[in-house]
Amino acid sequence: MKRTLLFFILTVFFVNLSVVEAKEAKDAQGIAYYKAGFPQVAKPLLLKEYNMDSLTRSESCFYLGNIYFGEQKPDSAAIFFKRGLSGKENVLNTIGLAMLKIKSDQKSADQEIQNVLNLKSSKKNQDYFIAAANAYLVNGLIDQATIYLEKAKTIKPKYALTAVLAGDIELAKKDVGNACSNYEMAILYDENCKEAYVKYARAYRDVNKALAIDMLNKLKAKEPSFLLTDKELADIYYVTNEFDKAADLYGSYMKSGNISSADLLRYAMTLFFNHEFAKSLEIANAGHLKSPRNPAFNRLVMYNNTDLKQYDEAIKSADLLFNQSDKPDYNYLDYRYYGQALRETKKFDLAIIEYKKAIEMDSSKIDLWKDISDMYNDNSDYKNAIANYLTYEHLLAADKQTADVSYELGRLYYSLGNSAKDSALVKKGALLKADSVFTKVVTLDPTNYRGYIWRARTNFSMDPETLQGLAKPFYEQTIPIVELKKDPRYNPVIVECCRYLGYYFYLKKDFTESKMYWNKILAIDPANEMAKNAIDGIDKSLKGKK
Repeated sequence: MKRTLLFFILTVFFVNLSVVEAKEAKDAQGIAYYKAGFPQVAKPLLLKEYNMDSLTRSESCFYLGNIYFGEQKPDSAAIFFKRGLSGKENVLNTIGLAMLKIKSDQKSADQEIQNVLNLKSSKKNQDYFIAAANAYLVNGLIDQATIYLEKAKTIKPKYALTAVLAGDIELAKKDVGNACSNYEMAILYDENCKEAYVKYARAYRDVNKALAIDMLNKLKAKEPSFLLTDKELADIYYVTNEFDKAADLYGSYMKSGNISSADLLRYAMTLFFNHEFAKSLEIANAGHLKSPRNPAFNRLVMYNNTDLKQYDEAIKSADLLFNQSDKPDYNYLDYRYYGQALRETKKFDLAIIEYKKAIEMDSSKIDLWKDISDMYNDNSDYKNAIANYLTYEHLLAADKQTADVSYELGRLYYSLGNSAKDSALVKKGALLKADSVFTKVVTLDPTNYRGYIWRARTNFSMDPETLQGLAKPFYEQTIPIVELKKDPRYNPVIVECCRYLGYYFYLKKDFTESKMYWNKILAIDPANEMAKNAIDGIDKSLKGKK
């Protein structure tokens, strides 16, 4: 559950920043990454290439325009499409501009696309018809996209990118099988068509994970240096909670160099879910340096410090999350982790405040009421400990209201009944309540000694001088249950019972019975001074009678 919630919480802040694969540096690398199916990875490289490479500038403009269109930034898309008109790929950029107006003025857009494709230089270029088809496809017009797909096929039937387009159209129709058949056809036409491998894997990722992984492994075997394959594989393992595999692959991918904040975040999250808290903290801190106001990094720094028991550091990092983050969109775990760090540093009052905030965020986390009760108990505030524990008990489902739950409540009442700072009346009421709760424990779990021993201790607190013998029957009931265990770990319980009963019968002048219990103690602990002194006193009393 924790993993599922954290996945949702942290991926909200998975910003679309990208990487540069230093080991794969080539001319027009951004264009290559875009064509491989990684537009966000390509984006910063395309921007760099736009400024530095005049030969590919017009093409870079077209792909940047498409990326901004996908980000729902039509104004930025239009800027780049217009800039690209002055270059050799002016046809593509004209199609890009038409794409922007398809939804608002389709008739005009249709005419502009037809005009540019009717140019003599365009008629035999299948890539232009593919671009036109994509312009309609991204606007949800599948039929129009199909028309241009068929025209592209007539120009070059066995062309990998035409097959990829056919797959995209089938995928838009939600026909994964036919889509992937087309992607396989694209690979048949061109085994170096990375986009086909990647799109096949993405299409099958949620349908048949094994097929998706197999296809990516084929690409990895074919081109090991293309580290984006590791990232794609890691993403699959990440969403299926196979964090150990995902962590290894992300680690391999990180070696590419010039990693973005988004990559650092996903890697840090993977390590966190894999319980590699120290490494996750290292990566999260690196991400914080890149994006100091990113709440996801600040959140992970606090979480990891807490899980590493570095509570002072966790409290410091909580300040980053709660006071120095942009749009943090807090969740219950934020308050729970912060509360835990405060709790472990004995700042109970502050910790309780955070735990209550966590409950406000998610009232289903009823165990937090018990945590609050425990903190009040640790602070010797037994009244509030009981009040919050009763809330916890009330919210528990009927099948979870076990002897264990009642036992803990009884212990709280017992502590209040023995509190030095409360009045005699309050303490008596608490002890009566404790006895009632421990009676319930005996009923729910009659073969366990704990209900009996705690009834004995509670009644002893109400009769400390042992004059009424209130605890006697419960100590007597405890002994045979514990003796059956034949376990030395329970010897202290037997000693406690025998000490009380030995003293009780001594007061009643039943020396034979008293001596029997003291001898039981000596059988367990031959050096027990209390038992030896008691027996010595009994023997002297018996001699005096003679």
